[in-house]
Amino acid sequence: MVAVRDEVVRRLKRWRATALPIGQAGLAAGLAWLVATDVVGHAHPFFAPIAAVVCLGVSLGQRLRRVVELVVGVSVGVGVGDVLISLIGSGPWQIALVVALAMSTAVLLDGGAVIALQSGSSAVLVATLLPPTAGGGLDRMVDALVGGLVGLAVTALLPANPLTVAHRQAKVVLGELSEALRGVAAAVAEHDAVQAAGVLARLRDSQEAVNEFASALRAGGEIATIAPIRWRRRHELGRYETAAAPVDYALRNTRVLARRALAALRDGERVPEVLPDVLRRYADAVDLLRTELGRGDVPRGARAAVREAAASATAHRLGGEGFSTKVVLAQVRSVAVDLLQATGLSRADAAGSLPPLTRKGGDDAGR
Repeated sequence: MVAVRDEVVRRLKRWRATALPIGQAGLAAGLAWLVATDVVGHAHPFFAPIAAVVCLGVSLGQRLRRVVELVVGVSVGVGVGDVLISLIGSGPWQIALVVALAMSTAVLLDGGAVIALQSGSSAVLVATLLPPTAGGGLDRMVDALVGGLVGLAVTALLPANPLTVAHRQAKVVLGELSEALRGVAAAVAEHDAVQAAGVLARLRDSQEAVNEFASALRAGGEIATIAPIRWRRRHELGRYETAAAPVDYALRNTRVLARRALAALRDGERVPEVLPDVLRRYADAVDLLRTELGRGDVPRGARAAVREAAASATAHRLGGEGFSTKVVLAQVRSVAVDLLQATGLSRADAAGSLPPLTRKGGDDAGR
């Protein structure tokens, strides 16, 4: 019984997470049919609810483009289908020919995969369920446009919170970065090459989280653009957008850092004792950045924390003799620049705000 209850709870949570898109799709389908029949005056606006549901069914961040693709795809498919079926009739080989020609036409018009698939499916409908009628092609094009516009209207009037997904995905990405920095710090402190290899393996799988974060930002940007009640969220979303690319770079640089740290440990190179502390302080700054972004604050605390950590990362303190160790030390500074950019500084300001690599009379081994 416990297992059944847990499974029911899991499925209900999954349904709650998709309840808004489901409600939007149902409402959009009904409104699209209503508008196409009562306003436009079409008796059987088959494509209107389909276009509305398809428009809402794609990921946010692509809907504006998808409306255009739907209309173009339907137009090509219906146009080719109407002409050919009127001339050659309907049957298995006619359907095959119509679909092939409709999709070929879409490709030759330099359309994408969505337009080609929509052209093919529209041609199938014309060849089977919806034979050509007088003015049918134009009516179906209008129906597709009505459905797409209704879908966008429903998104604008009943929008999701653009920060919800962005915050969730940012939490994942920044968590990956923080964990990786702490993992490298622990591996270096314990001289554990196996642990460093594990951190590197996790970092190599982190790109999916970065891609999902980018998708979440595109989705949030679209909502904040077309939904009036979410316009005030654009400023908060902008902080996430500012942080996205630098955090991606920080992950990439941390991956290089982990790889060279692993090489240094395997080769028995002397790694500076202060390095683990610097990396742990970077990780603390990343956690603070996540908190400040989640609160909608300017991440000044994270910026100060990165600067303080980087102050101990000068060459005379870190030293380093082997090749891999020198690369690690260079990446320590690169990660600092990335993190400062994530707090809103330009690259020039981020690099300029760090202490010099050397001091007069100091060791220059870190160059």
